[in-house]
Amino acid sequence: MWKGILLVLLGACSFGILSTIVKSGYQQGYTLGELCSVQAGFGMVALWIIHLLSGRKTYGLRNRDARTCLILGSSTGLVSITYYQSVQYIPASVAIILLMQFTWMSMLAEWVIYKKRPTPVQWLAVFFILAGTLLAGGVFNAGSTSLNWVGIGFGMLAAICYTVFIVVSGRVAASLGPVLKSAWIVTGAFLIITLLFPPLYLINGRFTGTHLWIWGIPLSLFGTVLPPFLFSKGMPQTGVSLGAILSAAELPVAMLAATIFLHETVSPLQILGVVIILSAIAMANLKRPK
Repeated sequence: MWKGILLVLLGACSFGILSTIVKSGYQQGYTLGELCSVQAGFGMVALWIIHLLSGRKTYGLRNRDARTCLILGSSTGLVSITYYQSVQYIPASVAIILLMQFTWMSMLAEWVIYKKRPTPVQWLAVFFILAGTLLAGGVFNAGSTSLNWVGIGFGMLAAICYTVFIVVSGRVAASLGPVLKSAWIVTGAFLIITLLFPPLYLINGRFTGTHLWIWGIPLSLFGTVLPPFLFSKGMPQTGVSLGAILSAAELPVAMLAATIFLHETVSPLQILGVVIILSAIAMANLKRPK
């Protein structure tokens, strides 16, 4: 149980670092399609190399689990596209809050699909996490600025796509093994991104001329290689509801990375929000007395 908790937390931390990397990439002039494509492309190649070097059996598309993972990968690809697009229209703090809606979405989805009713402790933890995200996201510091509805729409789409991945990933393709399962998932993500954003950077010189390939390394490591692998290993041990709550660690990690590398200021209210989130995560892991 605690091994699964650690793995899911590490996956969430890896995903939390992405917003800082992507924002830095935008500042260097790279586009949404370029960043998403190099992230998925590098990650796909890395995972297949790791699997082939492991010497384990490879299941092709004739295998039902492989086809399921390939389709599931489209949800992770859409998470990157919609979330990164949302950041372009609305403040990053608001985009993160919208993405965090997967906490209650995944619990409801598991309740409806798998008939697994959330416990009172989980409901209480989600309440405090949502309250903490409002503080940690700096909503009360932003004033009464109007938000772009396009950005809000993309943010909610990102939460829905992330919910699909969390709910399904822990219950399918257990026979493939974590690495092969992740390889098929990321392959599906790369295919959907390629359909939406053809990799023109490979022929117009931007891949090497602007050092775009360098950005593919951290993006693929923290956004494509580590999270699917860690979630695939950890989610079956924690369960979907608890795994979704643990994944909320993404927010404080994103704030800390932005403070250190982007020199963004953090208010006392935002620090309080982080404390509330971490306390709620700890509360969700407390065992009820028998």
